[in-house]
Amino acid sequence: METLFGELRFGTRRRARGTAYEAAAEYTGRWGWAVAVGTGSATPADGRCDCGAAHCAAPGLHLGLGTTALVDPASGTGTAGLDALRDGTTALLLPAGRSFDVLDVPAQPGLQALVRLERMGTQVGPVLGLPTGRLLFFVAPGAARRLPDLLYRMGWDDTTLDLTCHGEGSYVAAPPTTLGPHGPARWLRHPSRDTAACPPEARLLLGTIAYACHRTRERTPVTA
Repeated sequence: METLFGELRFGTRRRARGTAYEAAAEYTGRWGWAVAVGTGSATPADGRCDCGAAHCAAPGLHLGLGTTALVDPASGTGTAGLDALRDGTTALLLPAGRSFDVLDVPAQPGLQALVRLERMGTQVGPVLGLPTGRLLFFVAPGAARRLPDLLYRMGWDDTTLDLTCHGEGSYVAAPPTTLGPHGPARWLRHPSRDTAACPPEARLLLGTIAYACHRTRERTPVTA
């Protein structure tokens, strides 16, 4: 896994040293995204969240999250919530289902799909790597609701793929947030003016991602 990550450029390095407050200012001011301040505790050691989601993109960090913690640049509300990010220990979260949904896959097939998509010249949106071993592809909102139908139309059974989609009601741990002992979330492909405002439709990426997930599953030995 470390080798695969090492072969790819992680967007820009400047965010690695930035604070959560500076990151939030960039996400809201430059990209127009809403952000939220996480109120959960440390990430569970097994990476699973009490929210019950099979794969949570902000495990343990959004428990008790209230609407007062949301900073929405469209309405100009909640800016006081940014003050909680100044101490550098509070989790910074991005609410899915507004400006984007997020395809969530294991890191290995996700990286393979990312390389293949870019070699084919496909426009890929922001891509986030979680230290829990998951890769997140930002796509146009509404994908979570349509995912089963999209996979069905492409000939895939969504129950056989380790692939999910986060939409309305879900939160994504945003860099430089640290997920407990696992380490920080990191951009593999940093948002740009075009991809932040208009991420790609899920159907443009889904076939390649689903195939990579399927091939990885085929090669994984079945243990008794």
